[in-house]
Amino acid sequence: MSDRRILVTSALPYANGPIHIGHLVEYIQTDVWVRFQKLRGNRCAFLCADDTHGTAVMMSAKKAGVTEEEFIARVNEEHRRDFAGFGIEFDHYGSTHSAANRKLCDEIWGKLRQADLITERDVTQLYDPVAKTFLADRFVKGTCPVCGLTNQYGDNCDNGHTYSPAELIDPVSTLSGATPEVRSASHLFVRIEELHSFLDAWTQGGHLQTEVANYLKGQFLGEPLRDWDVSRPAPYFGFEIPDAPGHYWYVWFDAPIGYMASTAEWCERTGENFDDWWRHPATEVHHFIGRDITYFHCLFWPAMLKAAGFNLPTRVHIHGFLTVDGEKMSKSKGTFIRASKYLEHLDPSYLRYYFASKLGPKWDDLDLNLEDFENKVNADLVGKVVNLASRTAKFVSGKSLSDSYPDDGGLFAQIAGKSEVIAEAYERGDFMTATREIVQCADEANRYVEQTTPWSLKKDPGQAERLRDVCTVSLNLFRQLTIYLTPILPRLAEQSSELLNSPIASWEDVKTPLLGTPVNYFKHMLQRVDPAKVQAMVDESKPEVPASDAAKPVGSVYLEKEPLAAECTIEDFAKVDLRVAEVLEAEHVEGADKLLKLKLSLGGDNVRQVFAGIKSAYQPEDLKGRLVICVANLAPRKMRFGMSEGMVCAAGAGGTEIHVLSADSGAKPGMRVH
Repeated sequence: MSDRRILVTSALPYANGPIHIGHLVEYIQTDVWVRFQKLRGNRCAFLCADDTHGTAVMMSAKKAGVTEEEFIARVNEEHRRDFAGFGIEFDHYGSTHSAANRKLCDEIWGKLRQADLITERDVTQLYDPVAKTFLADRFVKGTCPVCGLTNQYGDNCDNGHTYSPAELIDPVSTLSGATPEVRSASHLFVRIEELHSFLDAWTQGGHLQTEVANYLKGQFLGEPLRDWDVSRPAPYFGFEIPDAPGHYWYVWFDAPIGYMASTAEWCERTGENFDDWWRHPATEVHHFIGRDITYFHCLFWPAMLKAAGFNLPTRVHIHGFLTVDGEKMSKSKGTFIRASKYLEHLDPSYLRYYFASKLGPKWDDLDLNLEDFENKVNADLVGKVVNLASRTAKFVSGKSLSDSYPDDGGLFAQIAGKSEVIAEAYERGDFMTATREIVQCADEANRYVEQTTPWSLKKDPGQAERLRDVCTVSLNLFRQLTIYLTPILPRLAEQSSELLNSPIASWEDVKTPLLGTPVNYFKHMLQRVDPAKVQAMVDESKPEVPASDAAKPVGSVYLEKEPLAAECTIEDFAKVDLRVAEVLEAEHVEGADKLLKLKLSLGGDNVRQVFAGIKSAYQPEDLKGRLVICVANLAPRKMRFGMSEGMVCAAGAGGTEIHVLSADSGAKPGMRVH
């Protein structure tokens, strides 16, 4: 056992719906990293819990006709079952609606009070008159007040701008579709600006990926930090604040504290000391999260921990979003796939391996290309790794391996020599590189089998010992590959252990060959991916939509069913001057995740600079020379990156599903669109 003590968490899944394959990117990523640490002999605890509080849970429980406690208990059971189905093994999985979490919330709140970081003031807030509740940020959509991007949530837009829900233009409640009313309510805030210098140093101190540190520096830390709103008035499902009756902690206050509460429950169950894991300077704390919650985990959370005297995160590992076949997951296309639906059709090992083969150390998005998924699993796992065992184990089944290791031309030593290269890749979260190295080793091992032809040796009784030696080498090479793949494919590791009567206990096992070990009869380990099952999974993930609710084509744009914006007159609409424009230049905007900078020609000398939030769907080279539709009389808006002198029209659900509206091929820049 090494001296490293590592506490690891994944973001807490919200208790308002099932686990889907987009969620699984993170939980598989974390599980692989944890299993690697344990295989290396490090003390490592993987803690998680359901995130249970907030308006959404309250409304869902009401709709289901049960109490909130009954609702979250049912979801918790479903989440645990789905995670177990994918081999995701937590040391403890709890709930934020627990006595342990309540106790820690009280303690941290008290520390914030003592540090004079809490202030109170009235807030202009949106209220849903139909649902009869104040609206959390994520239950309001409208137009960003900073950049004009439409269909954005109530706390931040896809271009990275932050604001309050009350600042949204044309807001709509996602709970009922009603237009919210503006009401005043008293809220409690954490004055996070008091910790600005600390956060500046911490975010730039090597705890984050470089691109994340730069993003935070450019988007938030270059100006004073807003006070963090941490309370909600009744009605609200959560913990009532002890020194502020009628106020409840906002879900983003108690959710990350759930990491600590889950640790406390694990410590009580196992006899561990909580302070060893959250107050000891030698303990490493690693969080795995998605890019969308960077703001909370890299600013608010370390600020809370600093003020309360707990360990700060050693590293926050941030990943991007999942797309399927190059597009945002879509219910209508059947690519919004629940974990339970996947398990009805396909082996979880396939997805664990495919995700790992695509995950690097940066926060890049990951694409699940279903054709590539099938080909990669069949080629790498079935055709190269399992193939080693399936082609040779049958010749020595019921017998034993050679008593001394045969001459293999240095191949075993060569693959063992990859140990640290592969381990370093795992350590830094570069699973893509790790799997690539392992597959290269598998190629070398398969070349050995092709050259020694054990199936030919089997035909000659005089070659029995030679056959045994060849199978001894092949099965040891197979075991080496399995050891390297154990964090990704724990089930394959178990199958290898059963076949060779020797459990994989340590990463160091890769350096010592098995000799004289009895070999059991080979059982199928992994079948080839059946494309019919993949298609069945996709087909069954498509909703049955009544004809009246289906998306209707309008010209070349498909409109999804959602609440309509406020009514406008024909005179209002006539004010909008839509013009054909040619994209002269297009380039990335440094420090912006969603924006592209465009230079548009509206004919003659009329050239405009426009910032468009379409980077997730287009590369600059895709747009140069293209005819687009531009709102030509939109008042110029000064943005942090420069002046935007118009708006490019686009439609879609967001993410990669953004489609710039194009003009007919015969159109010319400057033509008006009617």
